[in-house]
Amino acid sequence: MTQTRTRLERGRSALGPALALVHTGRAPTRAVLTAELGVTRATAGAVAAELEALGLIQVDSRPLGAAGAQGRPSHRLSIAPHGPVALAAQVHADGFRAALVGLGGQTVATAPGCMTVPADPAHVIDAVVEAGARLLRETGRRCVGAGLAVPSAVAEPEGTALNPLHVAWPAGAPVRELFNRSLAAAGIRGHDGEPVTGFAGNDVNLAALAEHRHGAGGGAQHLLCVATGHRGVGGALVLDGRLHTGSAGLALEVGHLTVNPEGPPCHCGSRGCLDIEADPLAFLTAAGRDPGPEVSLLQQARDLLREEYATAPSVRAATEQLIDRLGLGLAGLVNILNPDRIILGGLHRELLEADPERLRAVVAERSLWGRSGGVPILPCTLDHNSLVGAAELAWQPVLDDPLAALSAA
Repeated sequence: MTQTRTRLERGRSALGPALALVHTGRAPTRAVLTAELGVTRATAGAVAAELEALGLIQVDSRPLGAAGAQGRPSHRLSIAPHGPVALAAQVHADGFRAALVGLGGQTVATAPGCMTVPADPAHVIDAVVEAGARLLRETGRRCVGAGLAVPSAVAEPEGTALNPLHVAWPAGAPVRELFNRSLAAAGIRGHDGEPVTGFAGNDVNLAALAEHRHGAGGGAQHLLCVATGHRGVGGALVLDGRLHTGSAGLALEVGHLTVNPEGPPCHCGSRGCLDIEADPLAFLTAAGRDPGPEVSLLQQARDLLREEYATAPSVRAATEQLIDRLGLGLAGLVNILNPDRIILGGLHRELLEADPERLRAVVAERSLWGRSGGVPILPCTLDHNSLVGAAELAWQPVLDDPLAALSAA
């Protein structure tokens, strides 16, 4: 009896690590799961069966290899196709969007983005939550929690947006409190019948988390992510699989690195910050183009770069200018942080793809570690990675303890 109880307890303590392995694609079979967990095959089988009973994964016993292959075929492990989801929401300078995201970072449904962001954070959060509630009603999926990505540093433990400059919200807007209030008002309930818990975080932090678990950052131990979305520039650092957010959630405010001392004034009071030297508006301005209201600044900048880089000298010159400014910022970060990989998102991804050698040369020339070996600089690979990262916040309690989170369902 004691041996049976010990095996059961060992298996239950392995549920979270096992789910994380399947969630991030690192355990495609039960044999790999057994090896990664360091348990017996029987324990791994029990763990997989428990996760399947919770509706989180699917165990497929059909042979994985070709007919006639040697050895016993291992059961395949995959995400349950109709399992629970997290409600993910994102607010940015040009609109907001809601989505349902399952395990594995799989986007199940997405609501059309809205191009109007009210100055009152409560109004926009109510609107994006209602969009998510409609998706839940339409799909019939059960919800494990909700995450919100915002274009601001989010102070902890208060959950307040300290510098939402590009959405005209007041500094210190209580975004997490507003988000949870909206979730309760929309009637979004968890497995226990109570309102789901809502989490909030900085959009680039969440993009980095998503890319580390499901995209270009996989396997990196010291991952630096720098991105420009619709306005401004943000950065994030993932250390050993966890976001480095500092003592109060405010680490890696890279947008306010000075990369052009003679540059234009920044919102922060300094001059020539990366935030205003390397975002979509800076690119359009450098190319001599007046932004229009039809689509987002990010989309306008992307379209201009893709369509006219090869033919318009002004666009090529603007591209080179932004690459040089971005490279200066990255070099400073490499000297301070010594990452083993850099990933770039938003317009920065397109700048990298337009002239990868120029960007890598700037970083190598001005950074000790870049010169000594070359830090890999890669484009982000996930669509809507901030949304996926917002969902990761909501999935984390389930990854930590699946049995406690879902056993009552």
